Amino acid sequence: MTRVCLVGDDGVQLRYELLSRETSRDALRTYDLRAPFANTVGLETVSLGAAVSLLNDLNWYIVRFVDAALVLEPSVSEAEWLSRELATAIRDDAVRPDETGRLLKVYGIERPDAGPPGNRDSDEDADSTDADPTDADGEDLPRLVEPMYLTRTDGEIPEYDIRDVADTLVVRITEREFERG
Repeated sequence: MTRVCLVGDDGVQLRYELLSRETSRDALRTYDLRAPFANTVGLETVSLGAAVSLLNDLNWYIVRFVDAALVLEPSVSEAEWLSRELATAIRDDAVRPDETGRLLKVYGIERPDAGPPGNRDSDEDADSTDADPTDADGEDLPRLVEPMYLTRTDGEIPEYDIRDVADTLVVRITEREFERG
């Protein structure tokens, strides 16, 4: 299954904004909505094409309320997400999946009451989409913080060093996104 995660803009309650409007509510009706992180909406689709199509259907809302639209496609990577732009390029065969992964946007993940960074194992992080989807304020959910734009060198991702965090979320991006970052 392909996963989608919409990250809300600061100052916006993303779940409320999406579900309070008829068109986006109808587009999301058939999905089991989750909150993998504070102020996010996550869901699973059957394919990369279905994920990109849903994001296109939600474009009006994405432009107004979403900071980032992320796609996790297992045929590309089990652990690294794709930006919407890169997911679209792969779906349209403009980019081969094996050509991705050099340019990255890496978010820090802060966990409430997690203790010192590195206190949790990565398997637990992968299942974070099972968080309570009704947690409207997101106070008990991990939070994505300050992305860093990085280049993978010799197969290694440079360390996230903006602040101490429990973990990171890696997003593969296009060259254009990297230059704008």
